[in-house]
Amino acid sequence: MKQVTLGLIVGNRGFFPAHLCETGRQTVLDVLAAEGIRAIALGPEDTTYGSVESVSDAEKCAALFKQHADEIDGILVTLPNFGDERAVANVIRWSGLDVPVLIHAFPDVAGKMTVADRRDSFCGKMSVCNNLRQYGIKYSLTTLHTVDPTSESFRTDLRNFAATCRVVRGLRGARVGVIGARPAAFITVRFSEKLFERAGISVESIDLSEVFGRALKLAENDPKVVAKVEQIKAYVPVRNTPLDALVKMARLGVVIEDWMAENRLVASAVQCWTAMEEFYGVVPCTLMSMMSNELMPSACETDIAGVIGMYAMALASGKPSALVDWNNNYGEDPDKCVIFHCSNLPKDVFAPAPIRPEDIMVMDYQAIIAGTVGKENTFGTVVGRVKAEPFTYCRVSTDDYSGRILAYLGEGELTNDPLDTFGGYGVARIPNLQGLLRHICENGYEHHTAINLSQVAGAVNEALGKYMGWSVYHHR
Repeated sequence: MKQVTLGLIVGNRGFFPAHLCETGRQTVLDVLAAEGIRAIALGPEDTTYGSVESVSDAEKCAALFKQHADEIDGILVTLPNFGDERAVANVIRWSGLDVPVLIHAFPDVAGKMTVADRRDSFCGKMSVCNNLRQYGIKYSLTTLHTVDPTSESFRTDLRNFAATCRVVRGLRGARVGVIGARPAAFITVRFSEKLFERAGISVESIDLSEVFGRALKLAENDPKVVAKVEQIKAYVPVRNTPLDALVKMARLGVVIEDWMAENRLVASAVQCWTAMEEFYGVVPCTLMSMMSNELMPSACETDIAGVIGMYAMALASGKPSALVDWNNNYGEDPDKCVIFHCSNLPKDVFAPAPIRPEDIMVMDYQAIIAGTVGKENTFGTVVGRVKAEPFTYCRVSTDDYSGRILAYLGEGELTNDPLDTFGGYGVARIPNLQGLLRHICENGYEHHTAINLSQVAGAVNEALGKYMGWSVYHHR
């Protein structure tokens, strides 16, 4: 994952103990360094203990942030004492930065409440938030109102904030690719390019005929094709897949990779059902699985909104996301369901040591459509059972009628409950699943959802809702 860089503002107010800014600043810098976060901050040579109090201090800090505007992913405001709320707000406004902001306040110690050591950061944090609200600056809060920056609570807050910063930075200016036209039957995955463009997300498209034409021009012994065949074999057991099908996959993979690199694309959505099989002779699932596993998500059925949810969680967690169907009930348990795709799930999502030998990840043919287009034209799926781990789910959608981008998200766990089926699959347990399903149906969401084997719903919710300005439902 890209290292997160935060601009650090150390708040100060003259009639409170200024020496607390010296020790507080260093403590926060040490914690940031331990978490692998780079800090850009004023030094003691610039202002009193590198803190911000006056108009002059605010100008210096804003100028420093402007110099590093392309590097700064977010701003951390720390209050070792009450802090000057106006100076903090002025720094952010004058810097011109539009990035996530986290407000942190040091706790007082019950035995150190004299004039020499009393912080009053508890109160000062409210004043800073009040001023930021007046200035129209969006901000995030720590879980505890005041918190020791060396505590695990603050470190968790910091990690979540860093994840939020990665999502916001990654989505603003993201370029995603749609390969082929939307399958005629899947009007469920319609989306608004214009709404995404307004959010800073651009969509590039290419026709399948152009992709097939470029692929068929590549010779079987082309070095890129040969290398791609070996990558595929190293990635997944190919079992009984014919060499001809592997070569077709390799040609297709080379073309897609070159096109994405040329257009600086970070994710893709592919038309599969059933033009790929009928007119080219393979399914693209393995290639999509490989891209997703490398944190370049790829979604089925040209589901661009779906892949944006995948990308948001990959940015937050540094782990690959998958796109699945909310597919079946699981017996009579109201909080469990079956998730499924046929499948292009990334390798790291599959269980390395499944309960049953037949659940292990392998390459296979696409069982659902083989009867229609012929088994020989459907090799390339990646099948198996997903890991039994906690996970986050996220669905992004566009609502043309209201002119809004919508999303829902939440957390659950994937279980080891027995399941005898095919494709890529698992059993999910989600508290109040029936309430979530009602929300999905009442609001007309798609049947796809993105999943990620991490718990980052809070960080993604802050990013999409507060900072991207989307309408987000966080299922709890």
